[in-house]
This record gives sequence, C-alpha cells and structure tokens, in this order.
Amino acid sequence: LMKINNAFIWLKQKPRIAFFMCLPLILMVACLIIYPFFYSIFLATLNKAETKFVGLANFLFLFKRETFWLVVQQSIFFALVAVFFKALIGFIAAHSINELPSKGQRKWRGMLLIPWVIPPALSTLGWWWLFEPTYSALNWVLEKLSVDAIPWLSETFWARFSIILVNIWVGAPFFLIMYLAALKSIPEDLYEAASIDGANYWQKLFFITLPMMKNIISITILFSIIVTFANFDIVRVLTRGGPIDTTHLFATYAFRVGIESGDIPLGAAVSLFMFPVLAVLSFIILRNVRKRTNEV
Repeated sequence: LMKINNAFIWLKQKPRIAFFMCLPLILMVACLIIYPFFYSIFLATLNKAETKFVGLANFLFLFKRETFWLVVQQSIFFALVAVFFKALIGFIAAHSINELPSKGQRKWRGMLLIPWVIPPALSTLGWWWLFEPTYSALNWVLEKLSVDAIPWLSETFWARFSIILVNIWVGAPFFLIMYLAALKSIPEDLYEAASIDGANYWQKLFFITLPMMKNIISITILFSIIVTFANFDIVRVLTRGGPIDTTHLFATYAFRVGIESGDIPLGAAVSLFMFPVLAVLSFIILRNVRKRTNEV
C-alpha cells in the first residue's frame, strides 16, 4: 500500500502531470516529424535504386544543375514577396477592423477568414478556373473592357504572379487574426496618454502600435516563411512547376524528382535543402524575440 501511495503522490506532481498530458502530442510529433526527417536524411545518402551508400553525391549532383538553382531563386523570391504582402495586407486589415465598433467586427472577421478556412487545394482549384485560358473569367472581363487576354499560367511572369497572388489570398487572413489579437492586447491607456501629449495617428502607429507588436510580427512572419517555403498545393494545382520549371518550389520540385521521376533519394536531398536555410532564419528571428522579451 505504501508503494502504491508513493506512486500516486509521484504522479500527482504538476510537472509529471503536464508531461503525461503532453505525451500523446510528443509521440505524434516523433512519429510524423522527427522520424521522417531522419529517414529522409538516410534516403538522401543512397543511390537511385536505394541499394548503395553514396554520401553527399546527391547534393553535389543538385549543385551542378541549373534547374535546382532556379528552384532556389524562385523559392526565395516567392517566399519574400508573398510574406511581405501577406504581412502588409494582414496588418492593414487588422488595424481597420480594430477601429470598427465592437459589434461590427465579428462579421468582418468571419468573412475575411474564409480564404484561410477553405482547404488550399480546393480554393486553388477555383482560382485555376479563373486563370484557365479557355474559360478564364478574368480574361472574359478583360475582353469586355477591350483589353487583351493575359496568359496567366503559360508565361513565366504571369505564372509567378498568379501563384503569389493565390498564396497571398490564402495566407493574409492568418496575419489578420494574429495581428488583430495583438492589437487587442495593447492597453488603451497608452493611446489616451499619447493623445493628451498631442500625438497624431502616425506617431501612435510608429511609437506605440508597432513596438508593442514586434514579437508577434516576428513570430508570425517566421511561421509564414516556413509554410510558404514548403508550399506545394498552390503550385501543383495551378502550374505544376511550369512553364519550363520556372515556378517550381522546393516541395513541388522534390515531388517531381522523387515521385514522378522515381529518384526518391534525390527528391529527399531537394527537400532537405530547406532545412539549413529555415534553421538559420529561425535562429536569428527567435534570438531577436528573446532579446526584446528579456529587455522588457
């Protein structure tokens, strides 16, 4: 009985209770993230037939391919442009909603969150119908306005524009809800004190709102960059990496090389190239967040 009582006392301690409650999530992360990550490292060191250890040969092979460096450039460009406009539009929308009366905010929040709630593959298919050259609703409108039809998905510039536009449409609501929550946490006393001191709208924005939101802005941008870098469904549905591989991202190129071409180790090597880039970026952003937190 004493041993049983001691076991219950041991289990009732808060750190252990917290650990056992988190254990299912820990196991899920281990099974779905940690194990696949290390297994992909193992695969990337094998030959195409997965019968021989080749070390870094797959990575060296990629470094010699112009298509791979095109994918690197395209992924960086896509992530930077898309995240910038998602953050900008999300901040403007959040600030605009925050200025509305409380009763009017609920419906706007609901409507603006719709693009983020709909499964991306499904909403992207709707956009594909808008861009599709034969039945394009956008080109139909342009023709009614006596404007030449635009090859949305068949020319490099417009294909890149299209996938970035759809990514912004899908991702901006995430920034909206995060920034709106941050705006709600800023004490109204700060704005009232600034108004008494004669501060105008822009001074309040740059000296109160933005400094108070720095941490949430940094974390949201980091999360969005990670998701945008690994984006698959938008490019896959709209362009499949075309025209001539100019819209491939890491995920779609890894799928093309690993699954469609049957070279799984090379596809694993492509997908692993994202890790050092995102790891360095995460370290820099999170270190700055930690510094600002410690200063406060």
